[in-house]
Amino acid sequence: MKLIPFIGHYSKSDAVKRALVIVTAICLVQACKKNDESSNAVNCGGTTKSFAVDVKPIVQASCAFDSDCHGSGSSSGPGSLLNYAEIFNARSIIRSAVLSGEMPQGASLSAAEKNAIVCWVDSGAPNN
Repeated sequence: MKLIPFIGHYSKSDAVKRALVIVTAICLVQACKKNDESSNAVNCGGTTKSFAVDVKPIVQASCAFDSDCHGSGSSSGPGSLLNYAEIFNARSIIRSAVLSGEMPQGASLSAAEKNAIVCWVDSGAPNN
């Protein structure tokens, strides 16, 4: 009796063993895959991040340099990101886009730059 077409003429116990081997192999392959969340790990221990010193220079250099991105007159995403109020109002969107690697487009941020932005947002996005 054929239980499953790919199993062939095996006894039930052989079929169960084969299925167990297949499931185990799939689990091992999945367990060995790179976990995308680990690349998004952020270490906020240590010093408090400053808007003026840590965050604003990153946004100015990587995000707010022209109207195609988030410069003056931009309508991309949350719009322009030129001052504290605009960046503060878009902080959740910025955090998510930075962690996912979506932003900045055409470039990438270092782990330290990502940490600075995410930790600043996570600490309440103070104007300091």
